[in-house]
Parts: sequence; structure tokens; C-alpha cells
Amino acid sequence: MTVDEALALARTLGVERGDAQTLLAHLSGQGRAWLITHGDAELPGAEAALKRLAAGEPLAHITGWQPFHGLQLQVTPATLIPRPDTETLVDWALARLDALPGSPRVADLGTGSGAIALAIKAACPRAALTAVDLSADALTVARANGERLGLSVDWRQGSWFAPLAGERFDLVVSNPPYIAGDDPHLPELRHEPLTALTPGGDGLADLHTLIDAAPQHLAPGGWLLMEHGWDQADPVARALTARGFAEVTLRRDLAGRARASGGRWPG
Repeated sequence: MTVDEALALARTLGVERGDAQTLLAHLSGQGRAWLITHGDAELPGAEAALKRLAAGEPLAHITGWQPFHGLQLQVTPATLIPRPDTETLVDWALARLDALPGSPRVADLGTGSGAIALAIKAACPRAALTAVDLSADALTVARANGERLGLSVDWRQGSWFAPLAGERFDLVVSNPPYIAGDDPHLPELRHEPLTALTPGGDGLADLHTLIDAAPQHLAPGGWLLMEHGWDQADPVARALTARGFAEVTLRRDLAGRARASGGRWPG
């Protein structure tokens, strides 16, 4: 199948042109501009890859890569695919770190592919990053991303704060599972690990776990920042306030939706 034939097939299958071009550029090892001038070039595997994409398999899983906050990250079905919305959380974390001197300690809980921890380390090399995930397979992906990018992170396996007993941090960040168990969009995300998407119920269980346990692991004045669903800002803010956090506030994503909430532990 040639490039032009593959693009025609993509239209027939209903694949978005941008996604089709990204996929074909990956298969060819060339840029998108090359596709325009080499329409008659053969692309082995294009038909099968386009059919996988049309069937709902994520583009990131087919190519094995996903851009995030200026980094190219390897992803697999063992990890959540990093979303642009999560960059809101990273930017907020970096703004908090800008106000801290020295080498602030940062913990990323539920790190998955390592996206948040690596983005923070890349933008703030002086920060000391520790990243935790329950999944050994996810940590294998995260560790490989860190090694390939030359970014030093202390990777630990375990549930939330369990591997951090006795330690305190200036900043704790997390993108925990927060989708409600009956959310109608969950079937569309079937290629990603369910445990990274939803804790079941109303989706707030893991957020509450983080809020309840964080004070034991925050230095005085340390911040807890968490991503959540667009409709969860109010209950998360109430939980933060009830636990004793100060300066409880939120950040919105580029679409204007409430995307992350956090607070400062007064200590």
C-alpha cells in the first residue's frame, strides 16, 4: 500500500487526517512533509495499523509514543496515556517550585509512564523527584523513559504513600484514578488499565485517600496538588478544607474546565 492509498483508506475508515498522518509518518520514519511529496512510496503495515486505529486502539499504543510537556514518552497498555490536560497540573507544580529555594523534594503518586515526574524534573532540574506506582509494569515503562531522557527520578513500587513512610516532601502531586465507575465513557478507554482510570463508585475514593494521608508526608507549608474530573472540584475542595489544608484553590485547563485542586499544609 502506498502513502496515497493509505490516506484514502484512512478517509474511508473515518480516521482523522491528523491521526492518519502521524501514524503514517511513524511507519515511514519520516516527517509529515515527506508524505506529501512521496505519495507513491510503499508503506508496509499501513493497512493493518489504520484498521487498528479505526477500531479504537489508541494512536499512542500503535506508535508506542506520546508527547507530553515537551517530552516524547514511551507508553504501553500497562500505563495511562498522558493527556494534554494533565500539563495543567505540571505547570501549577512548577509555579509552586519557583517559589522554593534549594532542592525541593517532590513526590509524584501514581506515576504511570512517569509523565508528571519527568516533566517536572526536566523543567526544574534542582528538584529531587520521587515517583510511586503500584504497578511493576508501569514502573518499568517509567524507569525506561527516565533513563532514555537522562532524568534522575527515584522510582518506587507501592500503593500511594506506603513506600514513603517517614518521609516528608515540599510538594506532592498526583493524577489518580477519578472517573466514576458508571461513567458511560469508560468503554472508550478499554485499551488503558482500568485501575488507572477509576476507583469505582463516584470516583472520589483515591482523591480522599491522598487528602487524608498527605499531611503526614508534607513539610510545613508543603502543597498537595491533584488532578480530578471537571465536576469534582467542589467535593475535593471541601475535603481539603475539612482535613485542615489552607489556601485551597484550583486550576483550569485550556478549555476552562476545573482540572486540578490543591492546598497548602500549614504545619
